[in-house]
Amino acid sequence: MNTDLVGLLDAVAGLRVLVIGDAILDRYTYGRSDRMCREAPVPAVAVESDVEQAGGAANTAVNARALGATPTLLSVLGADADADRLGAVLRARGVAIHGLLRVPGRATPFRQRVLAEGQMLLRLDRGEVTPIPGGTVGELIRGLDAELATADVLIVSDNASGVVTPPLVAELAARRGRGPRTVVVDSRDPAAFRGLRATAIKPNYAEALRAAGVPDIPCRNRIRHVRGLGGDLLARTGADLVALTLDAEGALVFQHGRPPTRTYARGGAARSTVGAGDTFTAALALALAVGADTGAAAEFASAAAGAAVTGPGTAVCDAGELRRRLSGTTKIGTLDGALGWRAEASRRDQRVVFTNGCFDILHGGHVSLLGRAKELGDVLVVGVNSDESVRRVKGALRPVNPLPERMRVLAALSCVDLVVPFGGDSPSDLIEAVRPDVYVKGADYTLRTLPEAPLVERLGGVVHLLRLVDDASTTGIIRRIHALATTGPDERAPGGNR
Repeated sequence: MNTDLVGLLDAVAGLRVLVIGDAILDRYTYGRSDRMCREAPVPAVAVESDVEQAGGAANTAVNARALGATPTLLSVLGADADADRLGAVLRARGVAIHGLLRVPGRATPFRQRVLAEGQMLLRLDRGEVTPIPGGTVGELIRGLDAELATADVLIVSDNASGVVTPPLVAELAARRGRGPRTVVVDSRDPAAFRGLRATAIKPNYAEALRAAGVPDIPCRNRIRHVRGLGGDLLARTGADLVALTLDAEGALVFQHGRPPTRTYARGGAARSTVGAGDTFTAALALALAVGADTGAAAEFASAAAGAAVTGPGTAVCDAGELRRRLSGTTKIGTLDGALGWRAEASRRDQRVVFTNGCFDILHGGHVSLLGRAKELGDVLVVGVNSDESVRRVKGALRPVNPLPERMRVLAALSCVDLVVPFGGDSPSDLIEAVRPDVYVKGADYTLRTLPEAPLVERLGGVVHLLRLVDDASTTGIIRRIHALATTGPDERAPGGNR
């Protein structure tokens, strides 16, 4: 299990990624416009530059490379100049292109966006959307078979441009046990991949509604609208988990037998969101391939997408910016600083949620509880026991991770706004400083057994007890690690992750 988000960025380096799907050439035409056209009531744009980037499956491969992996792209292009330009873009980005098939008479998918002063005015599309013929499917599968044995992760990127056909999906499903264990799908039709039994499927809001058979009606609270769709989406897609992306609202991750995990969009204005889903998919796939906990993988993917959209054009994650975002150092505070922080939250009329714990080895149960806690207010403060406090509560052999490391990992989560240590056995002093509107603890407590409940209520707050995730505890993880040490690396202790 890997829940250290900065550590994940190092862990995914060198993974061999196989991407199959619709590769697209994106062109951005940048210019300025200070007058209307005489011929029609439209802006006249003086072109200043043209920039070409990889789109679709090609952008997924570029993002995998930007995150440090070694990608190979399998796709079908035309035998045309657009294919030549896309190949040049991919080579410059370090993506292997020997798996690109060039088919005479077929047009390479192409998207041109015209922008003036940062505002997109027009998009021009050309290229194939017709399904590739059976012979080309066979040739693509031969390329797939040549790469599967050495790949660490397979990503299927289906942009409905004709490469990912039902026969290709059937061939992928037939090879499910012969390739990498981690298979991630990004498709406009998630239900079409049910037979593939993917590790993860990543629909956006509209795609998820279509897959669940729910009408896409205007909705002010999209999170609430889709929160109850998890079981249906998992059943209809056949995936182990469904990561439903919601743009600026973050993402919801559904998994069998567990509450949904929510991530939040991180700070920073988005210059363009084109291709952000490709970034999310690549990062999610890499994190899952190195054994990341589901919540941590979703956080890693959301952070990568957030880093990508700060740049112009088609979103590509900058690893340096991602590392800065994942360090989370600006979220770590002190007891004295919490007083000023609370005053600022009050000035902004923000509802403050507080929870606390040792958080020795961060796991999926922690991530789920923290994400659900954030939904009860506007900002989430997490109190963390000092090392001395942990030893008094848990015993002389704990904590496994020292306080600075525990706080850094917590601060990297998008749902957490402030992390503050405390030295006592109870966070009473911190509660006095933060004066939370909502105090969250696990449902293994009751209002009568929770010592801090009277204090919170005296300060005007309410206590909210959240159901815990089954089979998720630090003690259980430590026991499984000890079991692995005695049984050897080839034998799995009961309850271990896939």
